[in-house]
Order: sequence, then structure tokens, then C-alpha cells
Amino acid sequence: MDISGLPVELWRLILSYLHLPDLGRCSMVCRAWYELILSLDNTRWRQLCLGCIECRHPNWPNQPDVEPQSWREAFKQHYLASKTWSKNTQDLESSNCFYLFRRKKDRRVLCVGPGYEFENLRVALAAANPYDRIVLLPGVYEEQSEIVLKVPVEIVGQGKLGDVALLVSVDQHCQTTRLCNVVFMPAWFTPVVYKTTSGHVQFDNCNFENGQLQIHAPGTCQVKFCTFNQCSINFHSVALCVLENCEFIGSENASVTVEGSPTSDRNWACKHLTMLAKSRSVLLQAPDSSPCSRSKHEDWGDSPVGNIRTCEIVVGGDHSNLPPALRTQPALEQTCEKEAELNGNLYTAKEGEAMTLDTDSSDSELSTGSENEGDDQSMYKLSYQAHSLSHMLTKVIYSRPQTNGLNALQNDFELKSLQQELQRDKEAQSLANSLQGCLIRRCLFRDGKGGVFVCSQGQAKMEGSIFRDLTYAVRCIQSSKVVMLKNDIHHCKASGIFLRLSAGGLIADNNIHSNCEAGLDIRKGANPLILCNKIHSGLRSGIVVLGNGKGIIRSNQIYGNKEAGIYILYNGNPIVSGNHIFQGLAAGIAVNENGRGQIIGNKGCGVWIMASSLPHITNNQIGHNSIYGVAVFCRKDDANDYLANQGGNESFNDEGEAAIWENDLDSEDERFASRRLISVALVESNSINHNGAAGLYIKSSEALNIIANAIHANQDSGVTVFQSTQLTRIANNSISCNSLGGILVETECRVELRGNGIYDNSSHGIACKGDGVIVENDIIGNLGCGLKLLQTADMKVTKNRIQALQDYGILILDQTKGLVQDNLIYQGKSKKTILQQVSNAEDCIVQNNKLLTFKRKSDIAWTLENPPARPHIEVTARGVSRATNSQRVTTMTTRIAARVDGGCHNNGSIFCTIL
Repeated sequence: MDISGLPVELWRLILSYLHLPDLGRCSMVCRAWYELILSLDNTRWRQLCLGCIECRHPNWPNQPDVEPQSWREAFKQHYLASKTWSKNTQDLESSNCFYLFRRKKDRRVLCVGPGYEFENLRVALAAANPYDRIVLLPGVYEEQSEIVLKVPVEIVGQGKLGDVALLVSVDQHCQTTRLCNVVFMPAWFTPVVYKTTSGHVQFDNCNFENGQLQIHAPGTCQVKFCTFNQCSINFHSVALCVLENCEFIGSENASVTVEGSPTSDRNWACKHLTMLAKSRSVLLQAPDSSPCSRSKHEDWGDSPVGNIRTCEIVVGGDHSNLPPALRTQPALEQTCEKEAELNGNLYTAKEGEAMTLDTDSSDSELSTGSENEGDDQSMYKLSYQAHSLSHMLTKVIYSRPQTNGLNALQNDFELKSLQQELQRDKEAQSLANSLQGCLIRRCLFRDGKGGVFVCSQGQAKMEGSIFRDLTYAVRCIQSSKVVMLKNDIHHCKASGIFLRLSAGGLIADNNIHSNCEAGLDIRKGANPLILCNKIHSGLRSGIVVLGNGKGIIRSNQIYGNKEAGIYILYNGNPIVSGNHIFQGLAAGIAVNENGRGQIIGNKGCGVWIMASSLPHITNNQIGHNSIYGVAVFCRKDDANDYLANQGGNESFNDEGEAAIWENDLDSEDERFASRRLISVALVESNSINHNGAAGLYIKSSEALNIIANAIHANQDSGVTVFQSTQLTRIANNSISCNSLGGILVETECRVELRGNGIYDNSSHGIACKGDGVIVENDIIGNLGCGLKLLQTADMKVTKNRIQALQDYGILILDQTKGLVQDNLIYQGKSKKTILQQVSNAEDCIVQNNKLLTFKRKSDIAWTLENPPARPHIEVTARGVSRATNSQRVTTMTTRIAARVDGGCHNNGSIFCTIL
């Protein structure tokens, strides 16, 4: 029949009365009829899908109000999945070609209920043949002893879900079984509702109340559209089991437990489950089609940009109870007062009391100065823009942004997508494609203690699921492995994800937020890959790594957490790279109590290093924080209180682990043995800019290397060394355009300043009260003095190039001691060169310094050459900075000790990492 004879609307009305077999026949007539049948997607196909008692809404339970892309396709997937249990008959007969000539035996339908042939399930099973269908009429069926399934059958409840209830304990001994549309409750004699040790079982649209399911290898199972109410399912060494579109409510322990290494003994169903699972992987979906891409608790598609709060670092117990806004201001005011005090000392000095300086400059090089005070300042300006770190400054605007700072930060740093990460990382790609153990897809875990517990080398994969209002979402221990893709984990009473005891796996593209403890808690040698997640709005830290925990933390957005975005302590040693860490109420990254790690290529985070911590902080963009960019503190603080509470609410007695954090740490001997392997912290190749206080603040009693960083446009000094009893080595950095000085060194601090370019800061280039050496630096264009030595400073100042536009090139005051020799000083607009006003001139030797002055405007402009403008850095093929002067930083494929040239390091060593 030509379908053009009737309007399409009328055809659709007629076809809406057809059943499924008739629709199939109509679609095979011709292409026109096929397309007509397809056009019934939102009408007849929708009715068939929702009217089927064997399934529920395709997006249940996570998004039941969101329609699928195609109702016909969803119904097709339901139909095909419902037939998995019976596919073993094809495998059994495929080896014998005679099955083609056999007449297929018709399946019988056995009805169970009052007034029918069979009054109870046990009698019907005794009379059933293989693959018969047993229909349970509405009612409650209770068995007083265990039922043993010896033949494969299909058991289906009639009516709506809830009309048929089974109080049974079933032990499956046959190859396959399917159960559908039934409520299971435990019998009086055991909590185990169902178990299988060899065959395959399929549950569709069932409810499980207050009981347990047990699946032992080589048994397998497929569970779809089921509700587990205060019920758990345990998998023991299974090769592959699939849970799809299930809801777990009110569990007293873990809702799903996976233990034991996946068996190599795979039954007939494994290959069918594998094909089914791969055809619907979340990796094949469009980026916005994840079931948890829109949570009803929060829209997480876009990062918040309103009400900007950048990462703050709280220093000292007195500030811990203050609001964030009140914590920042006192720190800034205190710093400004200190700088004002330094400036005051400078301008109260009387020039008439200055000593005459002997230099090696010839008469032709000296000048009485121009009488024209209106000369352009640009005449004296030295160009330095072509130094080795200038590429790190190309995207920086030298003013502090107000309302659009975060937008600029986000636009300047684009995170890699999960697909990009998988393309570059073969290990991550292998984990993402792995399919062993238990697959949990598009499920909902809520209002209970635990979600998924994986132990004893078990393996589990979770995709597109939601974990909310639990004590914890996922717990993985004892060399087990989890793969978590596109899940939503929030409002847990403890941490969202725990990894312990050498656990590993891949945690990628998840939304982890609003948890009472850390979003992820990594301890005891756990070593996961954490990629492309959003970890935010936590009541404590975003990620905590301690107790020899490891891991690779890459390309994540970590923001809005009340404590550190990433907290590393007690031998925690992760690799942190390429993350966007912002808007936190504390440090972006905090390293404490012998925490280590490589911190590489992150953006927008403040880094807090404290209490005997020796991390490597390399190749990061650290900007737009409310206080410091990087703060280094070596003092005991409230870390113990934090650790005692981090996960302190958990009580996993059923899993054999104590709740207190001390039990998760290794022995003291191991801790200090591992600590001796690394002797100095390293801050290398970072861009530290636009922070609300000093770019780098140091108050430490341990050695520190600060190498090849671009520190610029911060609202205080570029580097403040407030306390440094061990040597702080500051080498080959660019320190420019900061609102106060370039480098401030307080009394009794030990420093080595070598090979730095210190340019255009709003106060002194270097102001120093401490001890050490200042060698081979370019100190140019600063508004205060180029170099100011005061109070009890004891410094060796040699081979520097210095120019101060409006003040002294070198100013020496008070009880300063040391040597100022072989420096090249360029005349500034003020024509001030060196002022020495000290109490004992014999203790401070100033000699052999060269002064360059302008005689007239026609003189050739000065340039920094032979060598060119500092710092001098070689950029390797892998993008790692390397110093080219005598204080060379060696890159190695592993962490090694390298002796540092120069006599000021007390035979110590530095450690570097090739990335």
C-alpha cells in the first residue's frame, strides 16, 4: 500500500494500535514504511517502552524527567538486554550443525498462585523444563527452606512491581536464570536472598529489601532497573558483573562490595556482558550527555565567576577564626608598615655625612651631572625585556585586575579534556577501556553508610552514577583498583573517595563536591590517576595525600573548598600538574609535616609549604590569590588537629580499619628514613603573579632553592625572606613590577642571591638586613634604591649591574658589614650612586666598583650586554628550565643529589625532576 494515500498524522494514529511484532513487520515493507515507523518515536515507541513491566524509564533513577534521545532505541536496548540470560543455548549448540534441522521445543508458561496449577514456587520449579517461564500471580510467597535452582528458568511477577513478593533464599546451581518484576525479602532463617557460585543470573525491575545477594566466581550477574533498600550485593572474584540503572538506599554498610582478584575462569555469559557493556560506555557519549552532568543539587557545567574569592593562606593560629576578608588586610598593613620603616631610614640620612668612595672609574666616565633636571627618564632607561624568562610575562598585564581577574585567569589557561588526556597517557587509556570485576553504570547510591567497597585486589568500574548523602561514596583498599568515569559524588559525611593500602586506578571526569571531609583521601601507598575532575565546595580539603600516598593529579578544576585545594603531608608524594586551583578559602596547595611531591604546571593556586616539607614545585602558574602566591613556613601548627578530624567521622569496623589517622601512617623509622632521602625543597620555573601580598614569603628553618621563577605584579614584595636560619638560595629568577620591593631579607636570614633580574619594582630592588652573598644580579629600574644594606647586614656584594632611576644605586647604613666590590652602577635620573653611612667603615669594604654616567643626551643609550639581561635560562625540549651560570640546576630522569657550586651551601644538595 502506498502510504501517500493518507495523511501522515492519520497513519500514526492507526499504527499506534499495533503491537511490537506488527510494527516490526511494517518496518520491513519498504523504506517509506520504515521511516514512517521511525516517526512514531515520541508516541507508540514511548508507550511501549514505559508500558513494559520488565523495565523502567531509560534514565531512571538519576534523571527520570529527561527523555532519551530515541525511545525506540531505548526500547530496543531493553529488549536485547532481557535476552542475555538465554544466549547460552546458542553457544551449546553452535558446535553441532544438526541444530539447524532440529525443531525448536516450545517454552512452557507455568502459572503460580491460588487456584492455578501450581500453588507455590517450589512445586513449579520441580515441574519446570529448561527455559520455561514461571509467572507468579500477585501475592506473597514464603518458603521455609532454601530453594535450589537446578534447571534454567525465567521467573516473572505479574502486575505492577510490588504486587508479587518472595520471602526466599535461592541457591542457583544451573547455568542461567532470569528473575523479573519481583520483590525479594529474606526468609526467616538467613539474610541471603540469592546466591550463585557458577551460573549467570539476570535481575530486571526487581526490589530487594533488607537482605544480601552473593555472586561467587565463576558466576556472573546482570542487574537492571532494580532497587536495593537496606540491601547489599557482594561479588567474590567475579570476572565480570554488570549493574545498570539501579538504586541503592539506606545501606548499613557498603551497598556493593567487590573483593578478590577477577578470576580467569570465565563462564559463557562473560563475552555477551562484555559486548553489551562496551556498546554503551560513557566514553562513547557526547560530553554533555552524562547522566550526572546536571545534578539537582547543583549545576556544575560552568565554574562560578561571581563573588570571587581567591585562595588564601592563613598564617598563625590567631587568624584562623577570622573571616577571609579580615585575614588579608592585617597582613598587608603590616607589610606596608615595614616597607615604610625602611623608606624612612633612607630619607632621614644626611648626605653630608657620607664617605667619599674610591672607584676604578676613569675621569672620562665620571660626570658632574646635567643641570637640566627635566631630562626624560627614558634617557636612562636600560632595556631588559629580552631575558630568558620574558616568555613567562607575555600574557601578564602589570596591574591587579579587580572584577575580571578570574575570567582572565581561566582564559589564559585551558585544561585538557579527558579525551586529550587519554590520547597522551596510554596507562590512563588502558584503565578507561578495562572491563573486569564489577561494572556499575548509571546507578544511584543515597542515604546510607557506604556506596562501593573494593578490597583484596578486587576491581570495579563506575560510570555515570550518583553518590549522595552517604558516609562515604567509594572505598578502595588492599591493592584493589577502581575506574570512576563521569560520576557525581556529593554531600558525604566523611570523604567522598578513600584509597588505601596500594590501591590504584583511574578517577576521571567526575563531579566531587560538598563533602564534609576531603573529596579524595589517598593514603598508605595508594597510587591513583586523578584526571579532569571538578572537586569543589568541600567543607575541608579538595584532595588530601598522606601516609606515603602517591598518585598523579592532573587537569582537574579544584575550587571553592574551605581548606586547601590539595593537602600533602606525612610522606604524601603525589605528582600535581596542569590543574586549575582557585577560589578556595585557604591555600591552593598546602604541604606540611614532611609532605613531598612534584607540583607541576598548575594555575591559580597559592602554595603553602610548612613543617619539614620538601616538595618540588615546578612549572606552575600561581596567581590572583588573596595573600601570598607561595608561602614557606617551617613550624608546628594545627596539622595534627586537622589530621585527627580528617576522616575522623568514619568508623569502618566492619572493614577492619580504625578511624583515627595515626593508624594509616607508617612507623616513625620509615617516616624519618624516607625523609633523609630529600634534603631541600625546590620552587622552580613558576610564574607567580598578581597575588595580594608577597609573591613568595619565607619563614623557615630549612634550606630552600628558588630557581628560574617569574615573580611579578604582586601587591607586596616579590620575595620576602622573613626567617631563614638555613640557606635560602634565590637564583636565576625574574622579579619585576611588584608593588613594593623586589627582594626583602630580614635580620639573621641567610641568603644567596645569584643571577636574578630584578626590574621595575615600586620600592627597593633588594633591601637586606641578613647575611650571605649577592652575586651577578641585574638590579635595574626600581623606584627605590637598587640595593639597600642596613642594620646588621653582612653581605658579599660582587659583580652586579645596578641602576636606580630616582635613588641611590647602593645604600649602606647602620652596622652593615661585608664587601661591596666589582659592581657596575649605571647613573639614574637622581645621579645618586653609592652612599655609605656605617658605624664602622673598616667592617664594610667598598672598592673597585665601576660607575657609568651620561654626559649629554647625544650619548648612545645603554644596553645590558656581555652578558645580556639576566636571568640566563636554557629551556630544554621538554620545557624544563635550566640555569646556565655556575649555579647550574641539573635535570635528571630520577631524583638525584647534585652538589651545588659555591661555598654557601654547607655541602648540601638540591633535587630536581625532569618532567
